[in-house]
Amino acid sequence: MMRRKNRRHTPAAATLLLTAITAWACAACGGGTHAAPTVFAAASESPVGGAGSSAAPGSSASTSASPSASASSPAAAAPAADSGLSGKVVVLDPGHDGGNETHPAEINRLVPQGFGQYKACDTTGTNGDDGYAEHQFAFQVALLVKADLEQRGLRVILTRNDDMGVGPCVNVRAAIGNNAHAAAAVSIHADGGPSGGHGYQLLEAVQSVGGSGIVSASHRLAVALHATFDKESGLIPSNYVGSDGYEPRDDIAGLNLSTVPKILTECGNMRNAGDLALEESATGRKRIARAIADGILAFLGQ
Repeated sequence: MMRRKNRRHTPAAATLLLTAITAWACAACGGGTHAAPTVFAAASESPVGGAGSSAAPGSSASTSASPSASASSPAAAAPAADSGLSGKVVVLDPGHDGGNETHPAEINRLVPQGFGQYKACDTTGTNGDDGYAEHQFAFQVALLVKADLEQRGLRVILTRNDDMGVGPCVNVRAAIGNNAHAAAAVSIHADGGPSGGHGYQLLEAVQSVGGSGIVSASHRLAVALHATFDKESGLIPSNYVGSDGYEPRDDIAGLNLSTVPKILTECGNMRNAGDLALEESATGRKRIARAIADGILAFLGQ
């Protein structure tokens, strides 16, 4: 994710937004894969394109594979399933998508951001100086986290099943977690900040359509991941944005529109050579994935 995106204000009421999101979300929980980039409709639970801000509200094209609870990923030695966690749902939201760059019309159209604001459906994300893309990193880490959590008996849903599609849109990513009644949802990103800055960030919504209880629960989720990132990820709290790794935001649609506990993780700065080396390393990605998984498990065990 690049630094804060532009916002556009429009006279929409929060209640109308909730109604619209509910209607959209009901339409799209299917599965499926795509050999070529696919575009998701805003009224779908399937992955949808992105961020930015230039199209008119109300258009409905978007792209990507349907959310999945069964995509495979490499597994290490499996710990015994925890009966207290069995059946609980976690939604993992790997940021952006591999087809976004070639579908600007889809990802630039405006979708609800929450509280009367609109923003672009999605963005292309950032990349390292060598071209390693945020969307690729996020998907690789999401598969590792998914494997860890499934070994503990959790049901895991991904907002996209591959790294070749478009989207889903940020409002649809929120709807996927809402419709699944997820016990926790985590968006996985990497930042594109100044080259001298490094470290992780945990983004939290200032306010949520889910109310103050969801804001509080989301903060507890952030605190749990903060502890595991410090111990396990190989990253330090960001030294260039936020405060001690926490960053309250009011412009992140996937957080604003969530009715379940949800945060967004910026797993290092891809423009920093040290952070990028960790992100590009298979061992580094495993460390980051384990920190995310263990933070989620700690939160669910509270």
